[in-house]
Amino acid sequence: MGLTGLEIFKQLPKKNCKECGQPTCLAFAMQLAAGKASLDACPYVSDAAREALDAASAPPVALVKIGVGEKAFQIGNETVLFRHDKRFEHPTGIAIQVSDNEDVKAKVDQINKLVFDRVGQVHEVNMVAVSNDSGDAAKFADAVKTAQDNTSYPLLLISSDTGAMEKALEIAGANKPVVYAADANNYEAMVALAKKYEAPLVVKGSDLNSLAELVEKVAGLGYKNLILDSGAREFSKVVADQTQIRRQALKLFRPFGYPTIAFANNDDPIMESVNASTYVAKYAGIVVMTSAAPEHILPVITLRLNVYTDPQKPIAVESKIYEILNPGPDAPVLITTNFSLSYFCVAGDTEASRVPAYIIPVDTDGISVLTAWAAGKFTPETIADTVKKLGILEKVNHNSIIIPGGVAVLSGKTAELLGAEVIVGPRESAGIPSFFKQRWLNK
Repeated sequence: MGLTGLEIFKQLPKKNCKECGQPTCLAFAMQLAAGKASLDACPYVSDAAREALDAASAPPVALVKIGVGEKAFQIGNETVLFRHDKRFEHPTGIAIQVSDNEDVKAKVDQINKLVFDRVGQVHEVNMVAVSNDSGDAAKFADAVKTAQDNTSYPLLLISSDTGAMEKALEIAGANKPVVYAADANNYEAMVALAKKYEAPLVVKGSDLNSLAELVEKVAGLGYKNLILDSGAREFSKVVADQTQIRRQALKLFRPFGYPTIAFANNDDPIMESVNASTYVAKYAGIVVMTSAAPEHILPVITLRLNVYTDPQKPIAVESKIYEILNPGPDAPVLITTNFSLSYFCVAGDTEASRVPAYIIPVDTDGISVLTAWAAGKFTPETIADTVKKLGILEKVNHNSIIIPGGVAVLSGKTAELLGAEVIVGPRESAGIPSFFKQRWLNK
């Protein structure tokens, strides 16, 4: 849990030197408490105070980095039980499991295609999980090599055999795969392997009590780059354990202060998607699935998108020129805001009209037309500035723009600022096709 400004102030040198950019140490402490400043800005803080503040202000759930390169991702660093209290920080990693008994390359090729465009953003799975179902160390190592050679996603290596894990890490260890798992029987050897390659290590218990005891033993060996598995596989038990681990982590019970992994495996792929979706919502840092069918993965990714968006920050599109149906110099220019839903409604209805057009979303911090107008963010000035900056009127030969009908009051001032014709369009995007027929094509 974060410290209050007064708690932080007690640890500061109280020089009021202003070298941090704040007028007093108390003001600096308040900025630190709000997450708007860094302790590094204070040149006089003592090492003891820095250590105390760093330890006390550390997130209840540790941050774990997985993989290397552009597909590397992070889990953990969470601070709340409910998203509306603040936000969830790092989206659940989705891993698709491949057995070393199956055609590894074919399955990995399927996994590589699990990339989806949702509201203008590209979303995908995050990991390939290779499991040692054969019990053969050499076969497992071959499967890991095949997976690594055919995907850029980080790997999750699943084997309780330390010998097999060692062979697999000789191949993939440099890429920081997740090592699964250290249990009561093998934890010393697994910790040694994870340490050698600086790889994240899953600690697996048989229940919450045994998990806490095992985590303390692993931490006692000097390794804390950990992910937790309570060992539960029954759906209701997994949800209960995930919730309890998060609750205890937020109460600063340190053995549970790490992200978790949950296995959604089910013979029915639809139920597997349901399980995975629930685990995404209930705090899993990684969810492992077996199906690589798009229709089973897309619902989970869509739910993850909804759960892990910042509730205080709307989804926005980039403010730039968007071309619909290859427009030319005679195409209309539609103005809207960069709230993603507003843009996609306008784009969809423009496509439905079969009239090529340009769409210009004005940057309103991702809020809708009427909300932005009421907030003073969708104004003649912001519209004119955006149109001029993007140079859209230089691409067309008619010197006209179309603004939403709900803000018709902006037309006169906007026309004056732009020196262009400002046409008032329909109030709703659904009226765009008929508007084009009546007002544009006959213009």
